[in-house]
Amino acid sequence: MANMENKNYSLNEMMVHVPLCTHAEPSKVLLVGETDEDMIKEIEKHNVELKCVDSLQSENEKIYDVIIYLNDDIDETLMANVERIINDKGIFTCKSEMAEKSLDKLKSDITTVGKNFWITMPYRFGHNSLILASKKYHPQADIVLQKSDLLDDLNYYSTEMQNSCFVYPANLHRELTGIAKR
Repeated sequence: MANMENKNYSLNEMMVHVPLCTHAEPSKVLLVGETDEDMIKEIEKHNVELKCVDSLQSENEKIYDVIIYLNDDIDETLMANVERIINDKGIFTCKSEMAEKSLDKLKSDITTVGKNFWITMPYRFGHNSLILASKKYHPQADIVLQKSDLLDDLNYYSTEMQNSCFVYPANLHRELTGIAKR
């Protein structure tokens, strides 16, 4: 049975495993912001090199395959820094606002994040809303089943959850059409 001591298991698992099971061969992951050991344990389930930082200011090389951003300040400056350090197959994941709470904020975040990415899609689960932006890989079409189906000791994430979390009700799908890049 999975460890239920992790109080943020759904957020930790979905923020980590969705991008890491979408990218074909992630090797370098950058975790930005205040985190906890449970999120780090989820990342350690993947064979990747992890670096944890408070901000992107000190990073200089285009070496990161996946950037997981835990802070709330999604803006042009942040995304310029992301573009400076993410590689040409990279995936960026961040938190946003639930569409039901503030559709305008979600749209604004998707637009800001998506400027330099081929795919930019919001995904939600429970009371969380995240954005996945990718330079190459699609989070539904490119799931690496050899990873997603074989992860152990999970409370929430599964391949089926990854597929379903990108599905929105018809009215919200229409609202996000032309903003989200699917």
